[in-house]
Amino acid sequence: MSVLRIVANLKTETPEAARMFYEGLLGLNVGMDHGWLVTFCGEGQQSIQVSVAREGGAGTEVPDISVEVDNVDEVYAQAQALGYEIVYNLTCEPWGVRRFYVKDPAGRLVNVLTHL
Repeated sequence: MSVLRIVANLKTETPEAARMFYEGLLGLNVGMDHGWLVTFCGEGQQSIQVSVAREGGAGTEVPDISVEVDNVDEVYAQAQALGYEIVYNLTCEPWGVRRFYVKDPAGRLVNVLTHL
């Protein structure tokens, strides 16, 4: 038996707002859209990962999901310009990431990061 994929399933009553966030802000592509379920995909092949945590690091809440991007400063500026709620400001962390937390339209805590 091999795990082929892990997908985060986030409940929302507003799929269009979620689409604006995940497709518009984070640049993901729509891989599947059934109306009641929209799956967003990135480019290329990613490894399968599941993280479990007591805290989110630096005393923060554990985020619902983490999204690694190639330019976190650009996404941070865009999230601010679009009026998304920034919960944890852009910070270089001692474990080698630059990140911020933002709430998606359903109120989920999203950790957006770049490895340094």
